[in-house]
Amino acid sequence: MESVRVELRTRHYSLKTEKSYLYWIKGYILFNDKKHPANMGNREIERFLNHLAVSAATQNQALCAIIFCTVLL
Repeated sequence: MESVRVELRTRHYSLKTEKSYLYWIKGYILFNDKKHPANMGNREIERFLNHLAVSAATQNQALCAIIFCTVLL
């Protein structure tokens, strides 16, 4: 998580975005039994997003956070 935080700050993301991304990434990891994001793929992402009972915009934000995390790894 620290590497994600450092990368977000390096790219000058806002603090609000940083907190949001870290929240969604942590939720994604916990939902998938604490597996490392590098060991997960589309199936786990789809299951997590379908599990969320939120608006499409919120699901999109969660997806962006997960993609950001997986690209770093």
